[in-house]
Amino acid sequence: MTTTVPGGEPRRFLIVSHTHREEAVAATLAAVSALQGAGVVPVFDSDDCDEFAPHLDVSRVARLGVDVAVTQLEVAIVLGGDGTILRAAELLRGSQCPIVGVNLGHVGFLAEMESFDLASTIERVLWRDYTVEERLTLEVTASLDGEVIADTWALNEASVEKRRRMLEVEIGVDGLPVSSFACDGMVVATPTGSTAYAFSAGGPVVWPGVQAMLMVPIAAHALFSRPLVTGTDSELSVRILPENVGPGVLWCDGRRRTELPAGSIVRVRRSPHSVRLARLTEAPFSDRLVRKFHLPVSGWRGNGREGRA
Repeated sequence: MTTTVPGGEPRRFLIVSHTHREEAVAATLAAVSALQGAGVVPVFDSDDCDEFAPHLDVSRVARLGVDVAVTQLEVAIVLGGDGTILRAAELLRGSQCPIVGVNLGHVGFLAEMESFDLASTIERVLWRDYTVEERLTLEVTASLDGEVIADTWALNEASVEKRRRMLEVEIGVDGLPVSSFACDGMVVATPTGSTAYAFSAGGPVVWPGVQAMLMVPIAAHALFSRPLVTGTDSELSVRILPENVGPGVLWCDGRRRTELPAGSIVRVRRSPHSVRLARLTEAPFSDRLVRKFHLPVSGWRGNGREGRA
């Protein structure tokens, strides 16, 4: 194991965590201690530095964007649930830095390891014993009367939602209208986001390696309100019809919010920037699906893999 990168520079690992739970604080302190013991520079976002100041000596860690540029990071270790991983993806947007997620939340679908694996996770990351999985992201724009009112992105999904009353929307693919109806909202998701909001709205689970985008209605008042799945070369659109009584709101990954007056149109396409997730295990996605959602895998065919279809 080397403590420097080519050129003699020290290795720098970003740590993204929070202080909302004692378990997260303890895991963060353990991670910082392990990295410093290995000669690696722990790096924190400035907000996290301030948040953790009562718990650790922040003079011994580097600040992202002040002491260390995002391009100097080797890897990011994220301690928390999916929301914390989404925050890390936002910090690393456009970089090549991979993310290793250690689940301290409930489902933690994006996380690679569980909290009890923290020591072995850090050891393997120090040895660079991982592979990197590229996850597609969405480029999201909203406009009103030809004027752009939002230019943003999403890893999981972009959702157009009602504020008070149901929305009257028109959905389209590649510039052509597909249908219009009243609903509580529309979710446009990636395969990564197919197990998040889109899943709760009744959308299909899509394996991460599938190159696709999903459009899923939320509580549509319509006979035809099935989820749509398109290729990643398509552009999906959701227009709030001008006669709509109230405004809507655009959420991207539940983090970035934009007000949508009646008449607004949201267009979603594949982004040129991907999010890189570090994988320490070779377990197939189906095993993760079963484990995270506690799916029953035994039945009339019996127990064990040999009895499964």
